[in-house]
Amino acid sequence: MASAIPSGMRSFSMSLPESAPEAIAPAEASPPSQAAANDGRNGVLAALAAYTLWGFLPLLFREVEAAGSVLIVAERTVWSLVLLAGILAFSGGFGEVRALFADRKRALGTLLSAVLLAGNWLLYVWAVETGQVLEASFGYFINPLVNVLMGMILLGERQNRLQTISILIAAVAIGIQAIGLGNIPFIALGLALSFGFYGYFRKTAHLGPATGLFAETAMLVPVALGFIIYTFIATGPGVHADPYLMTMLVLTGPATAIPLLLFAFAVRRLRLTTIGMFQYIAPSIQFLVAIFLFGEHLNALRLLSFALIWVSLMVFSYDSFRRRARVAAA
Repeated sequence: MASAIPSGMRSFSMSLPESAPEAIAPAEASPPSQAAANDGRNGVLAALAAYTLWGFLPLLFREVEAAGSVLIVAERTVWSLVLLAGILAFSGGFGEVRALFADRKRALGTLLSAVLLAGNWLLYVWAVETGQVLEASFGYFINPLVNVLMGMILLGERQNRLQTISILIAAVAIGIQAIGLGNIPFIALGLALSFGFYGYFRKTAHLGPATGLFAETAMLVPVALGFIIYTFIATGPGVHADPYLMTMLVLTGPATAIPLLLFAFAVRRLRLTTIGMFQYIAPSIQFLVAIFLFGEHLNALRLLSFALIWVSLMVFSYDSFRRRARVAAA
């Protein structure tokens, strides 16, 4: 989604340094330390807001499901661009966008990331529309582990024993999820892989969060507008004639852009290991929304698969903190 998930958040964190201050400082700290503590606290609040908004995004998509997943993504694209254009006009970021489009290699990489972003959005909205939010949340739970696996395959990165164990546990969880569903969890794997490759291509563009998202969205807007015009010609105004539905469709733009911008604010003020612990908030909320608000069924096998994923993530997170502690002590 980058959504859902949420879409684009991993790419921002991958391109930022890990030297930002933590959110804890003593009460008697000197003014510079107090300023760092305030930065950290603001970063924590921004991260909490971003991941909470991403977690409740299925509620908005369920409200506009009458529009259909393709039209929802088209409207989401257009209204995201409107908001981002206003932000760049205020911040003076259009020069960076022009430089991107003048560089053929970077523009091609951004186009690839835009296509992956659109695919992630479309798959996530379709999952909500068809009552498969549980599987979508599973996809975002396994996303961090998919990123590690991609690093091994595409970048030749070597993993230690705990990372390998976490990946193997996740693989078992995916297999159990497939048994619970009666087929391969295509939605979960599709969301995790599209989001992972999105981050891989997005990282190479070396763009700021608002600038990069604007460039990607601008590349998608001609197709989005074309589809919206086609629906008007083929079926008439449809959902656009309903003031409530139209308002909800307009809100899909800010619902996409605002969490990404909050996340970008947070990652500049917190360590990536701190941010990493927040990324499980959104799929956890989606998991609860799917069961208690949407009434999706969670059988014993699927519950076991989620339990194994949580174990896998705990192993992965423990290893991240352990390595961070070693670096800090060196």
